[in-house]
Amino acid sequence: MENHPIENLMKSTMENIKNMIDVDTIIGNPVVANDNTTILPISKVSVGFASGGSEFSKDNKEKADEKYPFGGGSGAGVTVKPVAFLVVKKDSIRLLPVDQTNTYDRLVDSIPQILDILKDFSNKKSNNS
Repeated sequence: MENHPIENLMKSTMENIKNMIDVDTIIGNPVVANDNTTILPISKVSVGFASGGSEFSKDNKEKADEKYPFGGGSGAGVTVKPVAFLVVKKDSIRLLPVDQTNTYDRLVDSIPQILDILKDFSNKKSNNS
């Protein structure tokens, strides 16, 4: 049995979507800063897909076993939204969200950095004594 034209239309669209999206879209390529800090961008990917078609007859007198002309279409949409950055620096790993909506979130996210600063300060002070 021969494939229906809508199958070919859907297959072509899905192959093109597959070529556009890969794991590098979600977890981006790492960026290395001057101080050997590695930054990995993390994104949210949303995909929408629709396909449809119809068969038409030229007139009502055509026989039932003859093929009708086919009309169809398909479409897809892809959205990539950055959501966070994974920062790896020496022996610490931090997740920095892009959307911080309130002061409480920012304060909680900055606690590890504040502790690192205090730790470095106390180490410098003990080395100077």
